[in-house]
Amino acid sequence: MESSGHVIPGRRHIAIIAPPTAGHINPLVALGAALAATGSEITVVNLAEAAPLVADPAVRFAALDHPADRDGGLATYMSALARPSGPIGLPRMIRTSAAMTRLLLDTLPAALTRLGVDAVIADSVEPAGALVARHLRLPFVTAVTGLPLLREPMVPPPFLGWPYRPGVIGLNRNRGGYAVSDLLMKPITGTVAGYARLWGLDPDPRYQWSDRLQIAQCPAGLDFPRAALPPSFRYGTPWRRCEPDERLPREDERPLIFCSLGSLQGARRSLFAAMTRACAAVGARAVVAHGGGLSDREAASLPGDPLVRAFLLQTRVLQHCSAAILHGGFNTVLDALAAGIPIVAVPLGFEQPATAARLARVGAACVVSSRDAGRGALEPALRRVLTDPSYRRAARLFATEIAAGGGANEAAALVDAAFGGWADAMPATLRRPTGETACAA
Repeated sequence: MESSGHVIPGRRHIAIIAPPTAGHINPLVALGAALAATGSEITVVNLAEAAPLVADPAVRFAALDHPADRDGGLATYMSALARPSGPIGLPRMIRTSAAMTRLLLDTLPAALTRLGVDAVIADSVEPAGALVARHLRLPFVTAVTGLPLLREPMVPPPFLGWPYRPGVIGLNRNRGGYAVSDLLMKPITGTVAGYARLWGLDPDPRYQWSDRLQIAQCPAGLDFPRAALPPSFRYGTPWRRCEPDERLPREDERPLIFCSLGSLQGARRSLFAAMTRACAAVGARAVVAHGGGLSDREAASLPGDPLVRAFLLQTRVLQHCSAAILHGGFNTVLDALAAGIPIVAVPLGFEQPATAARLARVGAACVVSSRDAGRGALEPALRRVLTDPSYRRAARLFATEIAAGGGANEAAALVDAAFGGWADAMPATLRRPTGETACAA
């Protein structure tokens, strides 16, 4: 349901701006619900077709209410994201992301003004949130739902599966990687810089990051070592809503292996077949969540007697599994670590190779390329993580850290404190005469 724009007097109204995908919206809705419990009014503002992603009654949804927000726009966007690699898929995905950013930059100023928004939670991968907040002189915090994207010379670019390599060789390698990454990302960075100049704001990318708070759901131990984190940055633990228990049918004593390609890649029937075949080969049963990407016929044809569903409550199902074969999507990785189970990672795109590299570094996963997965490499990798106890020990260390963390409630408390009381909701550096520009939150 779309918000009417009416907010209860005396309550801070916070807008959440993020890409319209489940991987970003779901954890932010959990964060928003925790913030709502502190007395704030929370609204996700996005494409009208993204409304079903906001399933918690504590968090409202508001459409952009603009002619450009038309039926079919979300499907076009998701289709491009589903094939994010290769000489055709990667540029197309970047152009589509740039078009989404442009749409949000065009429509959010009017939408946030209409809704009476007082502050913004801006997902780190969608630069429109921070820039529009600066344009409207609204305080904002940065929400890091995936890997921290802050650039450091010794940390490889976040979309490459390079291992952490301190020293001159690693430094030079990373420098070259960032140069290529900057070139590829020009459709997005150019769009953002153009709107910043149009609005009289400094286009420097560092202003995309809040100096009030940058809050991540990434545990500190999962990231590569960092030497230059800003004072406002905080690692955390996953932002999740409580889910009811989900009982799986147990016809025998075979161990269960959770198999998922996330919400965007679930149509890859051949890769799922390689997963289920590997599970059967090691004497296990695959539990497949394909996100609606497979037809009933495709699901029924998967080898190895798997248990196949379109959707499963993965935070609960993973607790009954012995391992997971995943594409490296950040939320599913966090849920597997929270369950204390080892992972076979098959990264496909986005930050998944970089997540897999971090998992390999901490010893919680064995990494297999998608090409090798189709050539039989999943079976030995799965056998390895099931029989070598070091993988489970590494995963259980994260499970302990995550269980002790505050999750969405702790993150909400930090966001609430960052915005402060009404007296200081707008920092002095932003309370400027009309006509002057603001450059940071």
